[in-house]
Amino acid sequence: MAKANKLSLPINGVLLVDKPTGKTSNQVLQHVKRLYNARKAGHTGALDPLASGMLPICFGKATKFAQYLLDSDKHYIAEASLGLITDTGDTDGQIIQQRTVGKITDSALAMVLDKFKGEIEQVPPMHSALKHKGQPLYKLARKGIEVERKSRNVTIHQLTLLERTETTLLLDVICSKGTYIRTLVEDIGKTLLCGATISMLRRVNVASFDKQPMYPLTQLQQIADEEGPSSLEKLMLPVSHAITCLPKLEVTGTEWLYLANGRTFKPMEAFEPGFIQLGLDTGKSLGVGQVDAAGKVSAVQLFKTF
Repeated sequence: MAKANKLSLPINGVLLVDKPTGKTSNQVLQHVKRLYNARKAGHTGALDPLASGMLPICFGKATKFAQYLLDSDKHYIAEASLGLITDTGDTDGQIIQQRTVGKITDSALAMVLDKFKGEIEQVPPMHSALKHKGQPLYKLARKGIEVERKSRNVTIHQLTLLERTETTLLLDVICSKGTYIRTLVEDIGKTLLCGATISMLRRVNVASFDKQPMYPLTQLQQIADEEGPSSLEKLMLPVSHAITCLPKLEVTGTEWLYLANGRTFKPMEAFEPGFIQLGLDTGKSLGVGQVDAAGKVSAVQLFKTF
């Protein structure tokens, strides 16, 4: 087992990076990790090289709570190029076919977009990080191998047309975890009978971070060069921000003791079964709880400090 770098620092928190186009999410992660000289860090949901925008990076103890950001809703601005079909579903891929785009009226387009709102089925693309027998699909795709993928349900909370030309659509999309925007655009293109591919994609929000600033790599590098790496820590959000996307239950001191000692209780407030954020009325975040089918709450992951 490789020894940890003795010079690396046990940094804890969440940083919102404004990922540039042309880089993979892992390349951005490694760059930021080096800037912070951090011992442990991971991103919470990859963006393709063509895409830009919000890439939350969890450091240290925050990585234990990263799954809740992975499972949260995402908000994108996407440009669809009509009449263009590529092997990857975006303009970084090879062009398979170019079609003439017929006249599409505003009303016809609105009807098509309406079909993709709410809960829909998607077949994940071959160019994705999903695995088949331990092998990422995109690696198989690069070898020209295509395997059958099961469709899955995702939810499109919002699908709004912002602008359009004869051959492009600018779309505002808020969606559930597991949604592939490239697949959404391809499916819209199929329904319009002309095909479509992603020509621009920007993630503008993850979970509940819409009012928090994002930092481009160039800005992070400049601060590190001019003020020193330690100055970058002021840009980070506390570890507790990794779970602010979850519904919140305020507990009393007695209820907190129940949870901390492995006991359960049923709160006055009703919650859907699933994960919730536990906190005090002072605003202090305590960790993650889980609501069962009977409405009882138990502790799942608690912060060490109270």
